Amino acid sequence: MSPSEFGRYYVRHLPHVQPEGATFFITCRLAGSIPPPVRLALIQEAESEARRLDDVADKTERSNMAYLMHRKAFGRWDATLDAAVSGPTWLKDPRIANIVTDSLRFRDGEQHDLLAFCIMPNHIHVVLTPLSDNEGHYPSLTAIMQSIKGHTASKSNRELGRDGQFWQHESYDHWVRDGAELQRIVQYVVNNPVKARMVDHWQDWPWAYCKYPL
Repeated sequence: MSPSEFGRYYVRHLPHVQPEGATFFITCRLAGSIPPPVRLALIQEAESEARRLDDVADKTERSNMAYLMHRKAFGRWDATLDAAVSGPTWLKDPRIANIVTDSLRFRDGEQHDLLAFCIMPNHIHVVLTPLSDNEGHYPSLTAIMQSIKGHTASKSNRELGRDGQFWQHESYDHWVRDGAELQRIVQYVVNNPVKARMVDHWQDWPWAYCKYPL
């Protein structure tokens, strides 16, 4: 399947698309980082827009519409997270940030190619490309993120001496169409702490990474 030919599926009410061989911009957030009414409104809006695709017969038009809808929905989630003023901020603890960093790097070059990431107090941004196995099969993005989130949740909860849900179940992903968009996204990811006025330069943030020089 090429990046312009994709299937649409749902994971916990959020529309996801995964073209084989594509690169993804992913955001995972801590449980409780967005108030439930706001979260529900965002989910309902995304679902309502996604249903419009069912009436589009032309394959190319449907592909382009889905891409734009997905990008728009992702932007709404991300803007809401950046503006959050309440909820847990466990990721600002260096112990927890290091746990997440180690997990992101653990299967880099084996299951996925890790291009960039940034760990913020209540969410993480990740840019990666799933890698095919010897038979040309790609792991699902859902499986990759479930593995990372499951491991980090268990270890972080032990470190914090707490029980309960650590990550919100949904991960918000957007697949990258070309090099120009990739460059824009990577710049956005690593400069998150600069935008939040935590540091003056992204290289000063201990939990930001970019594989290639910017």
